[in-house]
Amino acid sequence: MTWRDLCSWTRRRDSSESERRLESNLPYEGEKSKNQPNRHYAGNAIKTTKYTLWNFIPKNLIEQFRRVANAYFLSIAILNFVPSVNAFQPQVALIPICVILSLTAIKDAWEDFRRYQSDRKLNRRPCLIYSRSQQSFMERRWKDVRVGDFVRVLSNEIIPADILLLHTSDPNGVCHMETANLDGETNLKQRRVVPGFCDTNSTFEPLNFNSIVVCEKPNDNLNHFSGFLEKGNKKTGFGIESLLLRGCTVRNTADASGIVVYAGHETKSMLNNNRPRNKRSKLERKMNIEVFFCVLLLIFMCLIGAVCHVIWLESFSTIPMYFIPNSDGTYTSSALSGVNMFFTMIILLQVIIPISLYLSIELVKMGQVYFITQDVDLYDEERDIRMQCRALNITEDLGQIQYIFSDKTGTLTENKMVFRRCTIMGTEYPHSENATRLALLAGETDADEEVIYQQNRRPPLFSLEEAQDGPARASARLPGNSSLHRSRVTAGASSCMAFSSPMETEVVPDETLLHLMENEEDKSYLDFFLAMAICNTVVVSTDTARRQGVTGRRNSALSSNPLECMEGLFSRATCCKRLRKSLEKLTRRRDSHVEPFDMGQTSFYDVSAFTNSVEGFDEDENAPGHRSNVNRRPRTGSSAAAPLEVCYEAESPDEAALVHAAKAYGFTLLERTPDHVTVRLPHGKELKFKVLDVLNFDPVRRRMSIIVRHPRTREIIMYTKGADSGIMERLHKSFEDPRKAATESTNVAAETQGDLDMYARDGLRTLCFAKKVVNEQTYSAWSIRRQEALAAISRKKELLMDTAADMENNLTLLGATGIEDRLQENVPETIRALREAGIQVWVLTGDKLETAVNIAYSCMLLDHRDLVFTFNTESKEVCSTMLTGILEDILQHEKQEREFSIGLVIDGRTLSLLLDDDLQTQFVELCSHCRSVLCCRATPLQKSRVVTLMRHRLKVMTLAIGDGANDVNMIQAADVGVGISGQEGMQAVMASDFSISRFKHLKKLLLVHGHWCSTRLANMIVYFFYKNVAYVNLLFWYQLFCGFTGTAMIDYWFMIFFNLLFTSAPPIMFGIMDREISAFMLLQLPQLYKRGQQTGGYRRSTFWIGILDAFYQSFICFFIPYWAYEGSDVDIFTLGIPMNTVSLFTIILHLAIEIKSWTVVHWVIMVGSVLVYFIVSLAFSALCISCNPPSDPYWLMQQQMADPIFYLICILTTVVALLPRYFLHALRGTLMPSDHLKARQIDQLPPHRRDQFLREWRNLQELCASFPSVSQSTHSTINTPDI
Repeated sequence: MTWRDLCSWTRRRDSSESERRLESNLPYEGEKSKNQPNRHYAGNAIKTTKYTLWNFIPKNLIEQFRRVANAYFLSIAILNFVPSVNAFQPQVALIPICVILSLTAIKDAWEDFRRYQSDRKLNRRPCLIYSRSQQSFMERRWKDVRVGDFVRVLSNEIIPADILLLHTSDPNGVCHMETANLDGETNLKQRRVVPGFCDTNSTFEPLNFNSIVVCEKPNDNLNHFSGFLEKGNKKTGFGIESLLLRGCTVRNTADASGIVVYAGHETKSMLNNNRPRNKRSKLERKMNIEVFFCVLLLIFMCLIGAVCHVIWLESFSTIPMYFIPNSDGTYTSSALSGVNMFFTMIILLQVIIPISLYLSIELVKMGQVYFITQDVDLYDEERDIRMQCRALNITEDLGQIQYIFSDKTGTLTENKMVFRRCTIMGTEYPHSENATRLALLAGETDADEEVIYQQNRRPPLFSLEEAQDGPARASARLPGNSSLHRSRVTAGASSCMAFSSPMETEVVPDETLLHLMENEEDKSYLDFFLAMAICNTVVVSTDTARRQGVTGRRNSALSSNPLECMEGLFSRATCCKRLRKSLEKLTRRRDSHVEPFDMGQTSFYDVSAFTNSVEGFDEDENAPGHRSNVNRRPRTGSSAAAPLEVCYEAESPDEAALVHAAKAYGFTLLERTPDHVTVRLPHGKELKFKVLDVLNFDPVRRRMSIIVRHPRTREIIMYTKGADSGIMERLHKSFEDPRKAATESTNVAAETQGDLDMYARDGLRTLCFAKKVVNEQTYSAWSIRRQEALAAISRKKELLMDTAADMENNLTLLGATGIEDRLQENVPETIRALREAGIQVWVLTGDKLETAVNIAYSCMLLDHRDLVFTFNTESKEVCSTMLTGILEDILQHEKQEREFSIGLVIDGRTLSLLLDDDLQTQFVELCSHCRSVLCCRATPLQKSRVVTLMRHRLKVMTLAIGDGANDVNMIQAADVGVGISGQEGMQAVMASDFSISRFKHLKKLLLVHGHWCSTRLANMIVYFFYKNVAYVNLLFWYQLFCGFTGTAMIDYWFMIFFNLLFTSAPPIMFGIMDREISAFMLLQLPQLYKRGQQTGGYRRSTFWIGILDAFYQSFICFFIPYWAYEGSDVDIFTLGIPMNTVSLFTIILHLAIEIKSWTVVHWVIMVGSVLVYFIVSLAFSALCISCNPPSDPYWLMQQQMADPIFYLICILTTVVALLPRYFLHALRGTLMPSDHLKARQIDQLPPHRRDQFLREWRNLQELCASFPSVSQSTHSTINTPDI
């Protein structure tokens, strides 16, 4: 039994079990494997190779012959071994297929050898495994780890297997884990010890472990894990929060120990280690149809040859003397000879189906991918991220996209959340000073230049203490190397670490709210800011716990002249004066009041400090992820000095923004463990809340909650945050009953809802906060059900959802926040260009309707001239009525030939109705008339269903783009998936076909590289078919003069060399490097992209024109040399040499006519192909003395090249053969110039004339867009620019 068979048998055995039960291996150490309790589970050694040294040849051949083309050519080669039908020497006929198979096998072997080296290196990594005989952890290899072993992982080490955490060096039983190797996320994940195993007073003794571990079967869900420890009748449940995942790295924890539950190929990381998806492009599917046509053409030509051969045989009254009888002296009948000749002709004309086409396409796509990834315009210098291609075989689909489905947050916006305003108990606080500061930092007052403040390690900036000291102290703090500089990059862009700029981390408190908090300690305000500080998953870690192997990237564009930087800042005089005035008020108030806060802990801004003091860029401080620094100073009276500095690591930028906003008001998150969370209050006191439970966020509930015990009142309090749809419906009845409108609680809910609507209209992301006081009896009963749900394996998710719903009701509303997520750079321009290219852009987002609509107008998805229909209903009847009415209006407008633009806005509840089977048809019909569609409150499943529906119903090419895990389904459902490597990890990138760092890069990726790839590959495929048909037809024409006997006038070695050597490089170069139109013109005239949408640059008529041209050229290349030598005594190969030569010249020069841009590479390959032909021909003729007796081609090429007639034939034949194609190109360019030809002509104008024309053309477009009547009357003019 092989290793693979054993693994597959193990997986089948394990798959038949409903759960996995394992126990410690220590009692069985040293015993035989058959006595080991966990022997049926996979070991930790991994093997990702496909082959072994012994099975490589047979297995690789089997895989290659799964391709129909390879099987076809093998059958032809075998057929040539049949004596009655062979056309060439049987051994020679095997050469082409053997060359192709060998090249592919070498490529596969090299790839597999690299996988073997990687596996070997990984399996030999060291790790610590507990040994009973040594009673300590001993160093072993990863491949030695087994399920049931106890493993210890030290800080900054990679975890060797999926380990159930039983002990850590942290006194709170916490282990921090970085999952960058698994999902690309650099923020730390917190893992905690299974309850009952976090005793910090004693060391961990694996020998004392006597429980049974029961967990779920191995699966690829990285976010879910369930099981329990069974000891007698006691069950202790655990989940994903107690599982250390293979491939992740332990951070900020000295050591962590646990028992292995999954090993090797059964670990979650290996189950997620899928290879890039093998998609088939639209062009490839079309090409397969053309191959089928070539097969039909081959069969038709062979039938003609067989029938004509029978006719030729029947034309003899007696048997000619040169007919060779069979061994028994009889002759083969004419009918049987015709059948044999059919197969002989198939062997002779087999090259009509290009054997090297598929290999050439793979090479071309590899070259295209290389040039795309090396494009400097698609490179993000700030984050050192380049464009990536994960699917190598669909590059041409980028040039045929018709519909784009985009996420909003993180895709169209930065996903860098900035706190803007809040509402507390129905009172709204606009934070105007903070808005002024953001305007200053974002450069909203200066559209030409933006000032970026990049820094790394620093205390809170611009506190009131610095404002009091004045400019003198501020100037003393001015470093020599300022990081304040001018840049074309938008403000708030990523520096060396996320959330390090003042825009993202610092908040200026609202003056009114600050005054209220100073004068009275209102419990509602306290609860609101406590909820902001603790109701999250933000991890607090010390900054000194440095992460290994993670480096920051210094911006090379830093200005070296601080005065120049200050000049740019002082140009914003209006904002500076306004901000200074507000902050001076805060300073005066601080002097006249008793200090309510520890001001050293709260960050405020002073304009003088901002303009005269800049922290230097610290190269040594590197921290990835959503990480920001919070200064901690020891307070008077503290029993122990606190650490100098802590870091916030947030899983989402929303949470980081809220924690920093709470900190600005003095509510500083100091520590978070699984058991407690510590917050410093404005007066400097600390509250240490005991954490009873955490109800994590999920997209169904749209909220998260934390249940804590208050350290002073001892009350059990649940703080909840979430979307308004997830909070408002769970409020106490007094908030919902309209008959109690006079009550204060109802007024709070109504006022808060009004503020939420206002935030949404301003484009802000909204979150609501609520609380609930739970009595002891209710919590105890609920906790029992919660623990049962945690210990469950089947239906665990449903049970946890039910328990969360039971607790999250009768909430008391505290308030809400508005967080700004700014648009990315050049998003409106990109969407406008995609629209002009004929691409329909949809946005599918989970945000509320008002927020999404505001962003849609900002990014030009919706225009104020659009007729926008909003679907926001829960009634299917109303939805159906609206669809019918709108469609009738559209039809009426179309009959009146009135141009109009329609926008569609759909709420998530209505979207679920529209996706029902009975409304799908009308919904799709309406969408086909819409200029843009915006779907709000959409779930990940709804996103994928919308993409699938449009792709299948409208038969269009779709592209989906997103940046988060909630976009993965949508990305995988589209024809082309694009992931953005943003702030939400790398799940979208890992599931995509292409990855970019900015939405604006989509413009060049599609309009330039998509157009180039599609056009190049389409032209190369058509040329390949033309080339083979033109060459094969030379042999077919010769059959007219040899009785269709399958005789060839060209030596078979030359026929092999012709396709494998002489004409192989030019089409590959053509497919990689030809450039029909420059990138500049493609970006300036997006309308040029439309040709690819309609036909993909590959029309059936183009294919048949190429085939007809091949027949004509082959006719000329055969008959002109034939007529030139007619009546002479030249032999068969002497006649074939000029035919072969003029065919090469014609095919090479045919490609030269089609090439649109010439480079040195083009000249070298084209001229080199001709030179190689003559060199090989001369060498072959000189060395081949008896290659093909009795008619050997010895010295024939030398004799031909000494004859002037040979050169005359080559020139005359080539000119006559190419004249029709050249004439057709000239006629088309003169009488019917295409848009692409005009664009090339415009590009050849002097730069000033070209730019002037483009400006006039753009102005005409804008004029036509403003006046539909003008647009209608000049429709043909604007679609085809004239020179």
